[in-house]
Amino acid sequence: MSSPHVLNQYPWWKYLLIGLIIFWGLIFALPNLFGEDPSVQISGARANIPIDTAFQSRVASVLDTEKLPHKRLELEADRLLIRFADSEQQLKAADLLKERLGRDYIVALNLASAAPSFLRALGLNPMYLGLDLRGGVHFLMQVDMAATVKQVEDSYVDEIRNQLRNEKVQYTSVGRMATGGVQVEFKDTAERDKGAQLLRKSLNNLQQSQTGELSLKLTLGEPEIKEKRDFALQQNITTLRNRVNELGVAEPIIQQQGSDRIVVQLPGVQDTARAKEILGATATLEFRLADEENDWNQAAANNRVPINSRLYKDRQGRPVLLQKRVMLTGDSIVDASSGLDQQSGGPAVFISLDGKGAKRMEDGTKDNIGKRMAVVFIENKTETKRVDGEVKKSAYTIEEVINVATIRDRLGRRFQITGLDSTREARDLALLLRAGALVSPIEIIEERTVGPSAGKENIAQGFRAAAISLLVIAAFMTWRYKTFGLIASAALVANVVLLIAALSLLQATLTLPGIAGIVLTMGMAVDANVLIYERIREELRNGNSPQAAIHAGFDRAFDTILDSNLTTLIAAIMLFGFGTGPIKGFAVTLSIGILTSMFTAVTGSRALVNLLYGGRKLQKLNV
Repeated sequence: MSSPHVLNQYPWWKYLLIGLIIFWGLIFALPNLFGEDPSVQISGARANIPIDTAFQSRVASVLDTEKLPHKRLELEADRLLIRFADSEQQLKAADLLKERLGRDYIVALNLASAAPSFLRALGLNPMYLGLDLRGGVHFLMQVDMAATVKQVEDSYVDEIRNQLRNEKVQYTSVGRMATGGVQVEFKDTAERDKGAQLLRKSLNNLQQSQTGELSLKLTLGEPEIKEKRDFALQQNITTLRNRVNELGVAEPIIQQQGSDRIVVQLPGVQDTARAKEILGATATLEFRLADEENDWNQAAANNRVPINSRLYKDRQGRPVLLQKRVMLTGDSIVDASSGLDQQSGGPAVFISLDGKGAKRMEDGTKDNIGKRMAVVFIENKTETKRVDGEVKKSAYTIEEVINVATIRDRLGRRFQITGLDSTREARDLALLLRAGALVSPIEIIEERTVGPSAGKENIAQGFRAAAISLLVIAAFMTWRYKTFGLIASAALVANVVLLIAALSLLQATLTLPGIAGIVLTMGMAVDANVLIYERIREELRNGNSPQAAIHAGFDRAFDTILDSNLTTLIAAIMLFGFGTGPIKGFAVTLSIGILTSMFTAVTGSRALVNLLYGGRKLQKLNV
């Protein structure tokens, strides 16, 4: 049987392991001490636009010419980050660079970690802060309702044309009027009356009026316009929510504001450029057959496009002549994933269609084997310019052919498209198609990288509450348990460090309820030490030796500590499972805090006690 005074000793490797865990926890927590710099982030609007040292010199020259002071420029992979001393310089630089760089670049506000370069080189980042603290991004988006009505009227143009053709009603033209509505020109009055009767029966929701002897105007009623606008708004909210889910943002807020606006809040997002790129894009695809009967180069050179064709350009700027008739649109896409083409090894997007889309694709390709089919990429964007001191926004559309291929076989529900510039572009396109196309174009009319709540004041108050709690708890424990109280205080500090390190490593979003969880965790952490120390006192009163009392105190209190923490952990898991928003943030912080406190209060504090008292002949304990 071993001597009692050697009971409380750890092997050297256990001390080393505990020390390494505390050390790496300190390293992971360090970035949170340095705060963030107001920054401007510049990335290419397309994957093939270079962000290199030459571009960095160009941006630096623009800033120097306009005498805009900045801390430094950092070139990171496919983006350029410019750090500033304050937000006023940041905003001035963003406006200037948007004007000077043009449409080829995305200029976005950002908050970049001010941690030293060696920490960032290790890939260490601070915790994300929720919108009620600081950080994240707030977008206010305007839905283009005029475009919604135009899209509905355009769909009626095709439907009216098909119905008249199927019933052999002779007409000369069907088109959308600039002032709204669809106008039909008939061959004579008899055909006009016949067509009016047909359309009154099949499209009784449209209001008819005569604008000429042979003309008939069909307009949407106010109830239908309101219904289509409401549908477009709700569908856009659903699509934006899907895109946010694809971005992996925790606790997003996406809600309607008024009759034509959407609020999007993304807490903890630092890469606002990518958020804008994904949320604001209205990318979709069109599949069209190539015009095989006319010369593409000649049509472009003479600017004479056949009546049933449209002239596009591919990504190299070469002319491509396609049929006006659209075989299939992106609305029929139910799934899309990115990957590599097995034959060429280049980036590809694998498309899955719904039943209706698959049937249209089969019908469109089975009779055109050996002919060429093109994939047209369409994206609506908004450009902001400052003209005579006023900010003016203008919408524009990018339409380009990303792929022209010969149809080798009948295509069905699943196929792939190639011709993309990079794997990143393939991933982004797949994301947009998988999340769904926006029903109507949207424009970001307001952007903030700091949330609308108390911000810095909340951070200061939260930090003050945590610091005061830590000091008061440490003072009480030291007064109550003397040296053992100092050991508990050291374990408590280690617990806070490990908790912050875990939140930073997981890139969790810290909110005010999360700070409350940290403060609560500190109280629970010393609760375990109180149980242990009271047990040691009880063992000493029963006449046990100091070494035996220490050993029994830690061992016999462990079951009670485990049970109490386990029940709290179950409650935290339930909060996370059934709660929403800030409640989940509180539950995450509490759950991690329970696990770290179990380590520091039991294993960590025992290691310190063993170092101070283990292997010694003790007459009494200062507890």
